[in-house]
Amino acid sequence: MATDETVLADDSQRDDSLRDEAEACLRALAGEHARLRDDQWTAIHALVVERRRALVVQRTGWGKSAVYFVATRLLRRRGAGPTVIVSPLLALMRNQIEAADRAGIHARTINSANTEDWEQVFAEVEAGAVDVLLVSPERLNNPDFRDLVLPKLAAGAGLVVVDEAHCISDWGHDFRPDYRRLRTLLADLPPGVPVLATTATANARVTDDVAEQLSGEALVLRGPLERESLRLAVVKLPAAEMRVAWLGEHIDRLPGSGIIYTLTVAAAHEIAGYLRERGYEVAAYSGQTDPAERLQAEQDLHDNKLKALVATSALGMGFDKPDLGFIVHVGAPQSPVAYYQQIGRAGRGVERAEVVLLPGLEDRDIWAYFAGLAFPPEPVVRATLDALEAAGRPLSTGALEPRVDLSRGRLEMMLKVLDVDGAVRRVKGGWTATGEPWAYDRERYERVAAERTREQQAMLDYLDTTGCREEFLRRRLDDPAAAPCGRCDNCTGEHWPADVSDAGAAQARDRLRRPGVDVAPRKMWPTAVKDDLGVSGRIGPDVVAEPGRALGRLTDIGWGNRLREILADHAPDTEASAEMFDAVVKVLTAWDWAERPAGVVSVGSRTRPRLVGGLARRIAEIGRLPYLGEFVPLGEPAPRRHNSAQRLRSVWHSLALPDDVAEAARAAGGPILLVDDRIETGWTVTVATRQLRQAGVPAVLPLVLAVIN
Repeated sequence: MATDETVLADDSQRDDSLRDEAEACLRALAGEHARLRDDQWTAIHALVVERRRALVVQRTGWGKSAVYFVATRLLRRRGAGPTVIVSPLLALMRNQIEAADRAGIHARTINSANTEDWEQVFAEVEAGAVDVLLVSPERLNNPDFRDLVLPKLAAGAGLVVVDEAHCISDWGHDFRPDYRRLRTLLADLPPGVPVLATTATANARVTDDVAEQLSGEALVLRGPLERESLRLAVVKLPAAEMRVAWLGEHIDRLPGSGIIYTLTVAAAHEIAGYLRERGYEVAAYSGQTDPAERLQAEQDLHDNKLKALVATSALGMGFDKPDLGFIVHVGAPQSPVAYYQQIGRAGRGVERAEVVLLPGLEDRDIWAYFAGLAFPPEPVVRATLDALEAAGRPLSTGALEPRVDLSRGRLEMMLKVLDVDGAVRRVKGGWTATGEPWAYDRERYERVAAERTREQQAMLDYLDTTGCREEFLRRRLDDPAAAPCGRCDNCTGEHWPADVSDAGAAQARDRLRRPGVDVAPRKMWPTAVKDDLGVSGRIGPDVVAEPGRALGRLTDIGWGNRLREILADHAPDTEASAEMFDAVVKVLTAWDWAERPAGVVSVGSRTRPRLVGGLARRIAEIGRLPYLGEFVPLGEPAPRRHNSAQRLRSVWHSLALPDDVAEAARAAGGPILLVDDRIETGWTVTVATRQLRQAGVPAVLPLVLAVIN
């Protein structure tokens, strides 16, 4: 009969043999000199031998992907099914598939960009030819995938991996509603299927939340988050043009190639354009960039054909370039956790990487502008549930919009959360109410909102700290090993110069204040307004506006700052400054219209009559055009609507074109310049244009001070 000592010795021998096998797998993946870290082995052992659920919180570059690829190889050799990896970004998927191929692991992916391959992929999975299947989280909320594909994957999976697991938690800086569906996936897994969740950016609260959602007694492996190659610094400059000029004058001092992060798409394009004018090879990168262009830009940076990508946070998780030499932020992210994640892209394979933050006074305004992620108030949620119950049939998001005053993005986010909570269900044709009882967790939502506010304040505190910057960030991540790094500007006393030349500042100012943004006209009516407004489908050529122009975007770092000031809700109604009016004139001068305007009409404003009316009259005067009058606002002021259909309904009945203005516009015999202060949804200009065109005006040219994005 075997003694306890014999059993322990046999277990130890098996573990040694398994570790040798794991080390061989790692060398195939990462090279002959690669060796497993102790925590990597602990995680692999927990997954392969103990079939446990584990959460690994380790710094970027630590080797989290090596854990699940090595575990996959070991499990597959022991007859397990394929590993299913839920991964948030296509860029991450591409990098992981390439890494898997190097190790002889056959990986395939299912996402919105390769629907034509799905049938072949599923056939390969059925045949046992796929070792790793990567799935985008958005697939988890697709009804067909959820009901037909997901149960089969769950039943046959050998390992489930949740990459960037902080996205599960609404306490995290990057909460994604699609990740909520993972609760169902994990709950439905057969006993004994191991689960690995990984992240580099989770504080204690997020770690606890994710571990709880893994269910069972999850093993949590949390390591120190020190990045020995990073040299953190903050450079404070008083104006946007000086921050951009600083980039132009110091980018040569930044080693290798890197990433310049911006808070908005507009800023990414502005800064990229400025640096290209100075002779630097850079490219703009955002979620709005064409996918093929994004791929090419990533590859060019990998190949060091670019000095930098000027990018929004769309270039974040999953971008892997070990020799990335610098990260510069023009504008501070809202959270130290988000900031630490982004700077973690740099310095993985080099001894030194520069990390510079150029904060702006406008950062808080931009944070506020993008603060629409909070869960909606209870009356809005109840109205949504009531609308679904009353319909008696599935309603699409578009059909719900006129019944619920939320933007499309917030509405979809709310529905996904309600789906996981069991109050609604996504089906073919839209959403239905389940009739299950549901409680509004007001206390939790308020605590999450308060946490967001604390994160923003912590980011402001980071800018002003006189202590170690890396220690500050690591403490925000609840890293127990946080200590002074000895490398940042505060630790060394070596600060980047906070000055720029007059010529550099002037050049940047000219670039940022270069006026003019193209404004595409609305082309389609919302489906939901057909019954009550009598319009649907494509907006006809007889009533559509011509492409318009705006002075700038509210989200850019040039004119945006001034436009946000003058158009803020609390701002007084004043006429445009001489500088702003001169810039508008430049926009008009550069406008390549097919036919010169024959007159000017303004949109009557309740809140800014001096600004809008004064601007229209001054344009008419300087352009030697007749000012023909204005649209008259009708009824009581309506509350600002958040979605497209409701905004159109509100505008439809609140604008009147007086008969004398209509007659004068028709008699002008040519295009009419239509002046307003801003374009948000575009429906005010669209409705006003329709009325002018129906009055006999041959063309309408919209001109506004600002567009929202």
